Amino acid sequence: MKTLIITSIANDQHPILKQFANECKTHNTPFIVIGDTKSPAEFNLEGCDYWSVPRQLELPFELAKITPTRHYSRKNLGYLIAIKNGATELVETDDDNIPRKEFWEPKQREVKSYQFENKGWVNVYHYFTKNMIWPRGFPLEELQNKQVELATLENKSINCPIQQGLADENPDVDAVYRLTYPLPINFELKERLALGRNAWSPFNSQNTYWYKEAFALMYLPSYCSFRMTDIWRSYVAQRIAWECGWSVLYHESTVWQERNEHNLMKDFEDEIPGYTNNFNICKELQALNLKPGQENIYENLITCYQKLIDINVIGKDEMVLLKAWIKDLNNLL
Repeated sequence: MKTLIITSIANDQHPILKQFANECKTHNTPFIVIGDTKSPAEFNLEGCDYWSVPRQLELPFELAKITPTRHYSRKNLGYLIAIKNGATELVETDDDNIPRKEFWEPKQREVKSYQFENKGWVNVYHYFTKNMIWPRGFPLEELQNKQVELATLENKSINCPIQQGLADENPDVDAVYRLTYPLPINFELKERLALGRNAWSPFNSQNTYWYKEAFALMYLPSYCSFRMTDIWRSYVAQRIAWECGWSVLYHESTVWQERNEHNLMKDFEDEIPGYTNNFNICKELQALNLKPGQENIYENLITCYQKLIDINVIGKDEMVLLKAWIKDLNNLL
């Protein structure tokens, strides 16, 4: 069973939330919205299972009691709710992304795609457009490096339990890009890309599909910048995926974004920890001696996040939340 999860502080008349609710009913897909302290007191939207903070605090999860409010990481509770309800596939997006019909089409774990291995940093956006563009979280110091020609790669069926779709019009780029390059941009429909061992590219939480075996890797850290939580999650997920024999798939746009209002200079400020640390984070993660196999995912999560704490990019209080996440998942899976 597939479930859709969004976190939002919008009201029940929000047009995109209403569209998702209607289309979830049409496609027989449960729809969970996680609110926060800024959310409206009343929220009634047919086809949507809405969770206010008071309702979240009634959940039987340790994580519900200790996750900070006013942080995107409260989305973790939505994942746990969906898993408790029997979801075997989770799709996540945000309340400013509008789904195309392709968003709802069935997916497969095994996908024919170009396989990147031992290629270092891969600017995946480069392969979907002729424009100069890069995904949020991509190290700025890597932007001028030449990208691999697809013709040199093998195109084969690859196991990808984590799949990232792109977004048109206002794609997920960093504040440096928004301040210096024009938008909108529409990506071209091109070949799919799979990044395996020793190949890096950030992925976000705006159009992302997860199969059950990878659910543990969905954990969003709380003690870091709002603008980095899903990006640094993606680095940890990629590193652990290598030990499971998985690749991360990047595919064509199945949503377009009408971006919520942002202060770009505030975004820039919040992204500075990424600009200064993204490259080194992945260097440190790549050097870790992790244990192979899906049975070691929890232990590997602890090892990876302890490294991020040790290098002072994530606060030490993160470990309490991560262990609560693992305990809650152990009770569900």
